[in-house]
Amino acid sequence: MGQPVLKDAGAGAAVVALPGKPSEVVPLPVGPAKPFLAKLAPLARAALANLLPPLITVALILLFWQLAAHGPQSSLPPPTKIWEEAKDLIVQPFYWAGSQDIGLGWRILVSLQRVAIGFSLAAVVGILLGVLVGQSVWAMRGLDPIFQVLRTVPPLAWLPLSLAAFRDSQPSAIFVIFITAIWPVIINTAVGIRNIPQDYRNVAQVLRLNQIEFFYRIMVPAAAPYIFTGLRIGVGLSWLAIVAAEMLTGGVGIGFFIWDAWNSSRLSDIIVALVYIGVVGFLLDRLVALIGHVVTRGTATN
Repeated sequence: MGQPVLKDAGAGAAVVALPGKPSEVVPLPVGPAKPFLAKLAPLARAALANLLPPLITVALILLFWQLAAHGPQSSLPPPTKIWEEAKDLIVQPFYWAGSQDIGLGWRILVSLQRVAIGFSLAAVVGILLGVLVGQSVWAMRGLDPIFQVLRTVPPLAWLPLSLAAFRDSQPSAIFVIFITAIWPVIINTAVGIRNIPQDYRNVAQVLRLNQIEFFYRIMVPAAAPYIFTGLRIGVGLSWLAIVAAEMLTGGVGIGFFIWDAWNSSRLSDIIVALVYIGVVGFLLDRLVALIGHVVTRGTATN
């Protein structure tokens, strides 16, 4: 009897031909399914490619810092000393031992609450004013020069006026956030409205949309990438403003903690607080960018 002849039949099968007998199509044995970990390998490589460079950079910075600040003549503490002196602030951010003896996590939340109120007001008012300035030539001529002058005023310059007007630190800090964050929202929204294609306006005229319908069906979607660019700038300025304002208004926010640590010569606590501030500011920016990416379907700047 001759040897069988195998031919590939495709789709996981083969043709078996024996001498003197009709050919048969038989299924080939199927190998084991691709392991789950093998499917995760590309994601792991991508995550490693994104995380490894900043981790190496941070490690090099800490090493250089440790070597530069290790001597007795250094005025700044090295990372090892910061860990020894401020370990509790790092590993226990949400401890509570009294009205003022609380972790940095609680202080960050207090500051974030003020930022949320002030920034939300700035977003709403800024978008409405930006639409007005971008849509109306007369409004742009009348308001734009005023906006350009006021936006150059430093945030802390508004604090004495806000304290005199509100006579309380909480609304004063919120007002400083509001007046700091509103300008990039107004300017970017106005630019986005002015850059709406004329075809969109022609379609609105053909459909006979009223002003309200034109606002939420044409204006906002078309100008959304510009609006979220302004919101990202505004949320960053809000976080900067609240830290500066809390240094002067007091309370339990992160800004007052830094000022109190400076008065007590606790440099390690200040450095740890700065790291917290930087991380939270980065997360706020990423959050607004993510919302903009979802709302604009990927057309907003990341």
